[in-house]
Amino acid sequence: MKVSREQAALNRERIVETAATLFRERGYDGIGVADLMKGAGLTHGGFYGHFSSKEDLLAEACAKALEQSVEKWRQRVANAPDAARQAIIDAYLTPRHCDNPGAGCAVTALAADVSRCGPAARDALAQGVREQLAILAPLEQGANDKEKRRQAIADYAAMVGAIVLARLFADAAQANEVLDAVRTTLHR
Repeated sequence: MKVSREQAALNRERIVETAATLFRERGYDGIGVADLMKGAGLTHGGFYGHFSSKEDLLAEACAKALEQSVEKWRQRVANAPDAARQAIIDAYLTPRHCDNPGAGCAVTALAADVSRCGPAARDALAQGVREQLAILAPLEQGANDKEKRRQAIADYAAMVGAIVLARLFADAAQANEVLDAVRTTLHR
């Protein structure tokens, strides 16, 4: 049965949204095309009508996930311009973020996987990181833009690393200790 262009576009969007969640939850190798399509409520056979490969879908899913994160960061800046840096850090370094990778930062969940993939997936994730750094850098202290960017990179790396490390611990107290330590350090 032929699907309208509008329905095909909606199906594609649903696949990307589902993949953005499932890749973050299970990793690139942790889920196959059949289960991704099932998660989107579609049949496996329709996958290649939308994407040339699983890695092609990964690139779009990364872009989608980072687009959503960037928008959240922009909203925090708009809602509290004088306290935006703190708001970003506080929202990022939470047990909720740590415990819900499917709804969290694609960088913390997928950077290791994506670093082994082709340029499309790497570029999609890297573009999202660049956009987040562009939001964070003006909020940093520094004598000039170069110093502010350097500090933004260090803070971003600390935040990403904190989530990755905290997820390692099965004990919530240890995970929270990591998050609290980094949050406290970044607020100094």
